[in-house]
Amino acid sequence: MPRAFLIVLDSVGCGGAPDAATFGDEGANTLGHIIEECAAGRADIDRQGPLRVPNLDALGLSAAVQLSTGCKTEGLNAVPQGLWGVAREVSNGKDTPSGHWELAGLPVPWDWHYFPDETPAFPTKLVADVCRMADTDGILGNCHASGVPIINEHCAEHLRTGWPICYTSADSVFQIAAHEESFGLERLLKLCQDLAPTLHAMKVGRVIARPFTGDLENGFQRTTNRRDFAIKPPAPTLCDWVQSAGGKVQAIGKIGDIFTMQGIDSVVKGDDAALMDHLVDHVKDAPDQSLTFANFVEFDSLYGHPRDVAGYARALEWFDRQMPRLLENSRPDDLMFFTADHGNDPTWRGNDHTREQVPVLAHGVGLREVGVRGFADVAASIAHHLKIPSQGSGKSFL
Repeated sequence: MPRAFLIVLDSVGCGGAPDAATFGDEGANTLGHIIEECAAGRADIDRQGPLRVPNLDALGLSAAVQLSTGCKTEGLNAVPQGLWGVAREVSNGKDTPSGHWELAGLPVPWDWHYFPDETPAFPTKLVADVCRMADTDGILGNCHASGVPIINEHCAEHLRTGWPICYTSADSVFQIAAHEESFGLERLLKLCQDLAPTLHAMKVGRVIARPFTGDLENGFQRTTNRRDFAIKPPAPTLCDWVQSAGGKVQAIGKIGDIFTMQGIDSVVKGDDAALMDHLVDHVKDAPDQSLTFANFVEFDSLYGHPRDVAGYARALEWFDRQMPRLLENSRPDDLMFFTADHGNDPTWRGNDHTREQVPVLAHGVGLREVGVRGFADVAASIAHHLKIPSQGSGKSFL
């Protein structure tokens, strides 16, 4: 009996989006530039030399990168043994909900609201709502920022005043960082939950709780207790299709938050190392007719936004070393997709996501080149594999 696994390597794009210039991202290429930097010896921090991802490459990674942009992939030139191609997004965004919803068969049917890149970034009424719900006299930040730098910038004032650190980015997002102990984790989560309906009515995609710990003497660290309060998908997705057909849907990582648990039976969270262990367990034990939907976020959060090329390369190589654990435990009727939701080129200006095409690789259906497809075609292909009706706009390439 068939099973399906949809594994999202968050932000691992491969350039070439035809509308990249509209987003200010013409020329961005997450994988292509990481490969280039590694080959040139400019990513030799706790690793060395060309990017080494033989398992991903065997499925068709370098072939997909070359198809997307025509760029060289020095050190990666395997003849593909799996299904490989490239996916192109139609939703007007380069963010988590847009990418994941569309991979699940639902292109976003509206334009997201974005906050202006100026200080202050937020409307006066929204700031007043935050203060009222948080029971504070003000907020810190109120600007576009990356998470770690803005925590470092405002941590002392946050500890002194108790004011939440509020910031946004080029994505449709409102993020609140607060200390787990001095502000309180449950208080932070409730603040984000209470504020979410106001932001969702504005068509802001997510309110994200960004808890951190630490002190002024030893520094601060974000924790894995992050939670996304996302706007609810406006129509059924692949998750709902599987459930409606009687199958189980198991989420790994932030998938449950992205889909507001709509169409999802269970979820497990943790850092990427823990998530890989969970994914291996699901490959061993997931029931027939099930969908396991996983997101590995640290490519994006730890290395993409901070523009850490060497760290991103190490993360890709770590993931590749884990892949035999997945492939060796798969069953003959399994379909296992490896793809991404957007780009986040660590060589690019700024610290935001980049509009890119993404690789689509799969194990379980033999060698097959599928060319350039739509994100929604991934959902249609999984539905075809599971022998359930596809309700979206995508077309199966199986």
